[in-house]
Amino acid sequence: MTDDKVTATHFATPEERERARAWFQSLRDRICAAFENIEDTLTGTHSDLPAGRFERKEWQRDAHDGNEGGAKDGGGGVMSVMKGRVFEKVGVNISTTYGTFSPDFRKQIPGAAETGEFFATGISLVAHPRSPKVPTTHMNTRLIATSKSWFGGGADLTPMMPPSDATIADTATFHGALKAACDAHDAAYYPRFKTWCDDYFYLPHRGETRGVGGIFYDYLATGDWEADFAFTRAVGQGLLKAYEPIVRLHMNEPWTEEDRAHQLKRRGRYVEFNLLYDRGTVFGLKTGGNVEAILMSLPPLAGWG
Repeated sequence: MTDDKVTATHFATPEERERARAWFQSLRDRICAAFENIEDTLTGTHSDLPAGRFERKEWQRDAHDGNEGGAKDGGGGVMSVMKGRVFEKVGVNISTTYGTFSPDFRKQIPGAAETGEFFATGISLVAHPRSPKVPTTHMNTRLIATSKSWFGGGADLTPMMPPSDATIADTATFHGALKAACDAHDAAYYPRFKTWCDDYFYLPHRGETRGVGGIFYDYLATGDWEADFAFTRAVGQGLLKAYEPIVRLHMNEPWTEEDRAHQLKRRGRYVEFNLLYDRGTVFGLKTGGNVEAILMSLPPLAGWG
């Protein structure tokens, strides 16, 4: 990465940073409420289990910038994890961190080469349903600021079942909602960000994509901070519009042990991508984030072979 990734030189003000942080927190609350409602309405397999509820855990980051004085306040975040009867594991994490990048890592981040100072706030969601008929989804949106500032994020869908009429229909539903969110802001966004997603969520060592894509964007700094923030909010809202109907359509359908075995194999591919290629994993580990929160995206069970 070099500074030419972010052409606009806007620097997010303290007020703008706080607005972004507050939005990600409010989006977290909306998503958690919607997913708990889904848990309450299950009538199919595992409906005899109690409905899941999110449990929250705060964490703090100690910032070590290489100067004397030891650890400094580096921000932190809140993990919200639910293990329920519809969602075997779903995590919705928010974080706001700041401090100084390590000398080797700052060279990779736009606007950080000189001082290494940064501010980052965002939300990350990964849902692993129990039913193999319900696809996994991921979404994250974020604001990052150095001597420049930009938004990034996206959402994607990973079916656990082999291609079928059902997975094709789910893909159309998911992409349709994200396209609507993009088109409301810029007609060029969806084709551009869809291609970016397809290229990003790819496992070179397997020669296959992680799922059926969605949208992915980074270094969004058009020069109009309000417009970029509005689009980032639309992506977060679009996730619920895209995913909730798919969950409700399939969560009560019966499934077999063969279906479960295929689901675990697909989850294995998910693990491989997140540990080998995911930018968020690298960023979190390189900036001293909470390891438990960073690896929240991993499923509770996966399979290989």
